[in-house]
Amino acid sequence: MSPALSRRDLLRLASAAAAVPLLNACAGAPPVPSAEPGTFTVYWNAGHDYQAYRKVIAEFEQAHQVKVNFQKYQWPDLRTRLLADFASGSVPDVVEEPGGWVQDFAISGNALSLQEYVDRDGQAMGFPSDWRPVTVERNSYQGQVYGVQLHLTCTLLLYNKGMLDAAGVEPPTTWEELLEAAGKLTKGDVYGIALNQDHGYAGPWLMQNGVRYYDPATKGVLVPHDAAVEAMRFQAELVHKHKVAPVPVSGTDYSGPQKLFSAKRAAMIITGPWDLGPIKQTSPDIEVGYAAPLKGREQATNAAGTSVFVPAKARRPDLSWDFVKRITALEVERAATKEVGMLMPRLSWAELPEVQADPGIKAFADALGMARDASQEIRLTGQFGRFDDELKKMYQSVLIQNEPADAAVEKFAEAARGYLK
Repeated sequence: MSPALSRRDLLRLASAAAAVPLLNACAGAPPVPSAEPGTFTVYWNAGHDYQAYRKVIAEFEQAHQVKVNFQKYQWPDLRTRLLADFASGSVPDVVEEPGGWVQDFAISGNALSLQEYVDRDGQAMGFPSDWRPVTVERNSYQGQVYGVQLHLTCTLLLYNKGMLDAAGVEPPTTWEELLEAAGKLTKGDVYGIALNQDHGYAGPWLMQNGVRYYDPATKGVLVPHDAAVEAMRFQAELVHKHKVAPVPVSGTDYSGPQKLFSAKRAAMIITGPWDLGPIKQTSPDIEVGYAAPLKGREQATNAAGTSVFVPAKARRPDLSWDFVKRITALEVERAATKEVGMLMPRLSWAELPEVQADPGIKAFADALGMARDASQEIRLTGQFGRFDDELKKMYQSVLIQNEPADAAVEKFAEAARGYLK
C-alpha cells in the first residue's frame, strides 16, 4: 500500500568524536554515496525521520566511529536511485524499503542473504520467534532471510464519531453498510468517505472480496476475475455513481483523505496509523472511532509496512547487520510508537502496556491478526516491479478516470499474463 499505504511511512548523524551537521540529501538529485572508509550510507523514507531513529544513529556512530550519511527519499525516487546504484555497483550500506522489494531484490541477486547473521544472533534478538510470521515470510526467499521487518501496518476504517452520531449512523462493518452510511453522511461539501489515490489502498478491497493478486498454480492474475471487477467497481461507484466520495487527486501525496477528515469534510477514511498523529495535531476536537476491517465476501485487511535490507555489494556487511539489529530492537519500536504511533512487527510489542492502553493503536494492533500480504505470490515471480507499476495505472484509471472496471481489470490481467508465462 501504500499506503500509504501510507505510510504511510530518519536519521541524522552525530560524529563519534564531536557533533557534526546533518547530512540530508533531498530526493531528486542526491549525491553519489561516499566511498570514504568512515562513512556509512543509509537510504530511508522521507516520512520516517523519527527521533527514535536519530538516537540509534548517534549511538551507532559512536560505537563504530563512523559518520552516517543519511539520505531521505520518497519511495519512487528511492527505487529509481537503487536500480541505478545496483547497475553501477556503488551501493548504500542499509536500505529501508516499502514492502515487497526484499524478495524482488533477492531474486535479482541485489539483496544480501542475512541467514548467517540470523543463525548467529537471531535467538538473542528474538528473531524470528518474536516477529509475526507474515513478516518473516515476506522477507525470505528459498529458505533464506534477506530482510527484517521494521514497521508492520494495516488499514482500518476511521470515522468521526460526532458526525456519525449526529446522522444516526452506526459504524459500518460491511461494504453494503458502508455505502448506506456514506450516503447519509454526504451533505453539501461534506462527503461520507474519502478514498486514496495511492494504489496500495486497493489491496484491502481486493482481499475483502477474496481476490488473489496471482495464483501460481493456474498463473491467473486478479482471481477470481468477477470478484476483482466487483471490488474495483464498488470503489469507483462510491466516487462517480453515488458521489459519496470526492474524486481522488492524482499525485505522490497520499495524505489527501486525512486532510479532508481533519477539516471535517469527510466523515470516514480508510487509512493506517500514520494518519493518527496528523489528525490529533490539526483537529484535536475530533473524536476518532475505529471500525474493524470491513467485509465484502470475507473480512480482511492488508499486511503492509517497511523492512530493512542490505545490498549484496555493501562494503561492510557486518556493520550493516549491526545497524539492522539496533534499528529493529524492541526498545526502539517502543520509542517510535510513543513518538508517532507507528505499528510494529514484534509480538511482544503488541503486549506493551502503552499499546494496550491507547484505543487507536490497540485497534490497529488487534487487526494485525487478520492482516495478509496480498503481493507475496507475485513478488516471488521476480516481476513485482512491473506488476506494481501497471496495477497503479489500472487502479487510478478506474478510481480517478472512471474507466469501466471490467475492461480495466481484463486489460491489466491480459498484460500481466504476457510477462508471467
